[in-house]
This record gives sequence, C-alpha cells and structure tokens, in this order.
Amino acid sequence: MTPTLAPPRSLELERVVEATLRNGLRVRLMPERSAPTISYYTVFQVGSRNERVGTTGISHLFEHMMFNGAAKYGPRQFDRVLESRGGYSNAYTSNDLTVYYEDFTSEALETVVDLESDRMRSLRIDDEALAQEREVVKEERRLRTENSIFGLMEEQLEALVFLSHPYRWPIIGWMADIDRITRADCESFFRTYYAPSNAAIYAVGDLDPDSMMALLEGQYGDIPAGPAPAPVAAEEPVQRGERRATIRFPAQAPAILIGWRAPAGRSPDASALDVLQVCLTVGEASRLRRRLVQETEVAVSVTISWGWRIDPGIFYAFVELPKGQDPAKVERIVYEELEKVVRHGVTAKELARAKALLRSAVLHELATHHGVAHALAQAEALVGDWREAGRALEHYAAIGSADLKRVAAEYLDPVRRSVVTLQPEKAR
Repeated sequence: MTPTLAPPRSLELERVVEATLRNGLRVRLMPERSAPTISYYTVFQVGSRNERVGTTGISHLFEHMMFNGAAKYGPRQFDRVLESRGGYSNAYTSNDLTVYYEDFTSEALETVVDLESDRMRSLRIDDEALAQEREVVKEERRLRTENSIFGLMEEQLEALVFLSHPYRWPIIGWMADIDRITRADCESFFRTYYAPSNAAIYAVGDLDPDSMMALLEGQYGDIPAGPAPAPVAAEEPVQRGERRATIRFPAQAPAILIGWRAPAGRSPDASALDVLQVCLTVGEASRLRRRLVQETEVAVSVTISWGWRIDPGIFYAFVELPKGQDPAKVERIVYEELEKVVRHGVTAKELARAKALLRSAVLHELATHHGVAHALAQAEALVGDWREAGRALEHYAAIGSADLKRVAAEYLDPVRRSVVTLQPEKAR
C-alpha cells in the first residue's frame, strides 16, 4: 500500500510572516527553532531570460560582481566577515533568477543583514572590478562550456529548441558579449534588477519575526525602488517538426542530447513530468537505465534533466555511448521506450517507486532551514506562490499512470523534439 504523502510537520506554512516594504522589497520569514541557526536567501528576479543580444551573460557576471565590496564592506570582505562569525555564503544564476544565500548561527543575524543591505544599497562597480570578474567568467565559460561535451551540446540544443525566446542563449553568455559588457551596462543593470522592488528575502530558522522585520525595515527601508524591468519577449513560434544538429569535438565516444519543449513551472503538468523523469532514469530500476545500460549495453549512462522555469522549458535526455556505438540505434531504443509509456503508461510498482523517491527528496529538503528557505523562494519565483512549497507531496500523490501517458504523449511528441549528436574527432 502506498503511504499517504502528507506535508511534513517541519513545514508549517501558517508560521510564515510575509510583508512588503515601502520600496517594494518582499519579505518572507519563518520561525523554526529546532536549532539555533538561520538560512537567509536574497532572490533577484533576473537571469538570462531578462538579457538581450549584446550583453548575454551579464546576470551571471553580476553574480561575481556582488562580492567586490560596497560602501561599508570593501573588496573581498563579505566572506571574510561572514566566516569570522561562523557563517557560509554562496550564490547561483539561472535562466530566471539570481540567488544569494547565507547559513549561520542566529547570533550573526545582524551582521548578515548589514552585509546584504550594504551591497544592495551601494555595490562597488568600477572598471577594475569589471575587468577582474570578466576574466574569471571567461575562464569559467572555457572550462564548463567550450571544453565540456555536455556544455557544448546543451548550448547547441537550447539554440535549436528556442528560435526567439531568450532561453536560447546560455546563462554564462556568449564569449563576445562577455567581452562587450561595459561599466555603464553594469550600472544600469544594478539600478534596475538589483533594486529592492525586484527582490525578495526569505529567512528561516531561529528568529523572531517582529524584531527581524524591524531590523530589515531599518537596513533596507530607505534603499530606493528601481525602475520597472523591461518586459520579457517570451513568445516562441510553434515547433512543427524535429530539429537536428551535429557537433564534432575531440572525444572518446559519441553522445546524444535530446530535448522536448515542455511546460512552464506553474503548469499542472510540471509535477507529472517530475514523476516521469524518475520513472525513466533515476536509479538502477528506471526504465531507460535498465534497457540502455543493463540489458542492451548500448549506453554507458542515461540521465533526464527536467527543471521548472518561469516560461516553458526543456525536458532533456542525455545519453553517453561506448566507443564505436551507433547513435541512430540508441535513439531508436530511447523512442521505443518512450512510446511504451505513451501507449501503456507505467506499472503500479514503477509509479510507487517514483513517488517514494520524490517523497524522500522533498522531505530531506524540508528537514533543514536551508531547504525550506530554498523551497519557499523557488515556489514564489517560478510558480508565483511561496505556499506551493508545502504542496509538492500533495501534487505527486495525485498523479496516476494515466497522467504519465498523457504528458508523455503531449510533450514527448517527435514534432516537439530537437536532437544534438556528438561525433568524436581527433584533436587538431
């Protein structure tokens, strides 16, 4: 019997205190005092989705710029000060968001708020800092994209799937654009996208909402709201047939990356695709792994990547082949297995297994202050409501085999498919 997937006790959403400051900064606080720690997320609603040709990569570049000092804390001081109080920080940029977070013990709260409000108010933007971070990002692009099999293939696939939407260019940007970004570009970007009116703070842990709200009002309240960001040209022409590309690169063996245009994160079908992803490639008992890796031995590995986005995204399948294997043969087997799902759905055992794995993943995330802060932030930014962070298990529990048949038929249709094949070549 499948266990009831009820929301865990650790995510009692009635505890969340929400407010919006006069300058538009959204605040979501959740007291949870099982441990004297706090996780503090600052989310800016900007990613590669908000960029334009000529300055692609500026969102990711700016993530690096945010650690170059401000009026109160100088260059390289952010992490030094935080670490001296026992804290840890990190950041990431996606297609839709730029996110900064800190994990620390509760006595460091005032220091963290002081650090974050300082750089939102008065970030240092000068030619020296820009030149330094530009070179760091260029080296990162060389490492993760230009010298990476998957990076090259992913970049090509996105350009196939999207003809006009800004998801077509890479988050890290094109090399020529990284070189082209100016100090004036950065200053304009900061005023618009790093203004409190385009940001939200999520804090979870050992905190008092009333005193913390007063602290945030005092530190952030007088930062001016920014101009409204330009609307995103999110329309994408209907795909009317399969699209293909071939990449030649010095590699030991061929590989295949297949992508289907999939729904936005706020679609009811997004959760069903989560379950389908697990059924197909997560774990030793998954369908594609059994067929491609264990039974026919035509692949070394197979993974599916499906991440929610604000606008319709991509459902990816990446297959690494042994040396000399025929990519066309492997593709046929992949499509055979997907067609079985379209025609017959999945078994009750497969469905129960997928739900159990997803339940475990959700519960593990919501067991920590960091995980809850992340879940609240992602739910509001991508789906439009932080309360959705507590509904994931409910959504998964409602999915049946018929739902998987339906989404497989609709979204994994060959008409919506784009394929990139890697053909190994000798190094020059």
